[in-house]
Amino acid sequence: MRVSATTSDVLIVGAGVIGTSIALQVARSGRSVTVVDKGGGAGHGSTSASAAIIRFHYSTRAGIATAWESKFCWQNWADFLGHVDPAGMAKFTRTGALVMDFPGFDTERVLGLYAELGIPFERLTAAGIQEKFPYVAAGRHYPPKALEDPAFWDDADAEIGGFWTPEGGFMDDPMLAAHNFLHAAQQEGARVRFHTTISGVVREGDRVTGLVTSEGERLEAPVVVNAAGPWSTKLNQMAGVLDDFNVTTRALRQEVHHVPAPPGAGIAQGMPMVADGDLAIYFRPEPGGDILIGGQEPKCDPLVWVDDPDDVDVQPTMAVYEAQATRVARRLPELPVPPRPRGVVGVYDVSDDWIPILDRTGLDGFYVAIGTSGNSFKSSPVYGQIMATLINACEGGHDHDHDPVQFTCPRTGLTVDLRHYSRLREVNDKSSFSVMG
Repeated sequence: MRVSATTSDVLIVGAGVIGTSIALQVARSGRSVTVVDKGGGAGHGSTSASAAIIRFHYSTRAGIATAWESKFCWQNWADFLGHVDPAGMAKFTRTGALVMDFPGFDTERVLGLYAELGIPFERLTAAGIQEKFPYVAAGRHYPPKALEDPAFWDDADAEIGGFWTPEGGFMDDPMLAAHNFLHAAQQEGARVRFHTTISGVVREGDRVTGLVTSEGERLEAPVVVNAAGPWSTKLNQMAGVLDDFNVTTRALRQEVHHVPAPPGAGIAQGMPMVADGDLAIYFRPEPGGDILIGGQEPKCDPLVWVDDPDDVDVQPTMAVYEAQATRVARRLPELPVPPRPRGVVGVYDVSDDWIPILDRTGLDGFYVAIGTSGNSFKSSPVYGQIMATLINACEGGHDHDHDPVQFTCPRTGLTVDLRHYSRLREVNDKSSFSVMG
């Protein structure tokens, strides 16, 4: 084994939107940082398949607070980063978010949290939805059904309402957003190594001391952050920390698709991002006249769990496309549905309750930012700040396991109890258990 001449205060495994966000914030805190990724560029993994939706309706206070705080980062992206990327800057498009009522979602509790946290919203009846968005049908179809179920084609049995949040939207290019994070981190002194596969974790007793690459090179650091997305479980195995987790993660294959916007709808017509648990779908407009559609994991659709993230069919399938597009067509009756799928396949690192794990581990110096479950792009600016705060606290001797760190959001002033993201938490059975952008 040859020892690298390059050492760092912190090694971060993963150059997706989570890992690069952490790199920026840790570098800003004064620590030397090296980001390592097996891919060829920032955001080439799970981030590349993100719908990049900016919405706030999580099932927990912490989820809502971090998404709301992050909105201000996306909205003032260049100012937040403090650097302009010569490759271009990802852009926030404010569309607002329409969330349809359905029995599996406690709307009144979420709106109570919105009121508490200062998030503007408007409650809408079915008539209010159709007045505001005339191309959106407000029929109730719950529960979601498979296309093979004859009941799928039944007419709506009632009407439903929902709520409207004017501040929601999306980022136009998730990979570019990761590149922007990384460029800013590099301007703060961070280094990056692409095409580098990790084959081992080095430890001395109960302390991590570095990583070993597949080329036999040893990268030294007293702090390692696992932000490897769907590869995170393998890295945790190498570190010998899996037995330390109450909440585990595994990889899930997902698809999102692009279809033409229906007549009278789209960005120019003020089309919102729509979260529709009644039909278990979501969609948002895209620049250029299309809409992006995805699913919300209804019980009638099988989940495609993945043993090896490197062995995944990256071609969209007709079965998933038809299910998603046909469900969206129930909500958008004028939707054109092309005969062939045009979409993106991603592999997401999903936790048992679909809530991230942002934590230290039983191996001193080994931290995790994992289990982001395909719904965490929107909160990545704050997750970077949370991890930098957590690392500084724990490396300074704070006992986070017994006295959880409290993170104060710098823009909204909201406090987030980081026990919410603990590896030791009980599985949250009130979670929404959904990707949704």
